[in-house]
Amino acid sequence: MAHLISFSTRKFEPAKEKQNPSHPIAGQSVLQWLIPLLKENQYQASEPDAEDWGWFTDVKNDGTSYRVGASGKPEKLKAEVDWVVKIEKNRNIFDKLFGRNQFTLDDPLAALIEKLIRKDAGAKNIFVDKNT
Repeated sequence: MAHLISFSTRKFEPAKEKQNPSHPIAGQSVLQWLIPLLKENQYQASEPDAEDWGWFTDVKNDGTSYRVGASGKPEKLKAEVDWVVKIEKNRNIFDKLFGRNQFTLDDPLAALIEKLIRKDAGAKNIFVDKNT
């Protein structure tokens, strides 16, 4: 299960991002904004890396690990960009077999990222899907 947060904003500048070698999909600038804010809240986060669906960072806190991804496809005539942030909780085979360490609807990292987007990203049209 993953949480998806979609929103639109002018805050990030996809044109200034490093080229994604897999596909021309933006997302690095969202993660570069998010990572220091996560660190302020006692989460460890890796540098953004490219993936075929956008960009990701690995996030850890108290023995729990996540993969947080961001992607957006800017339209040339539109100043605002539509973004999606995807949050997945990493679970090992034993967690999956025994139903442990599940991603809950009130997951603290997902709640923090949603709060930061609502507060600091200049975001509009925010939609949260907690059942993906």
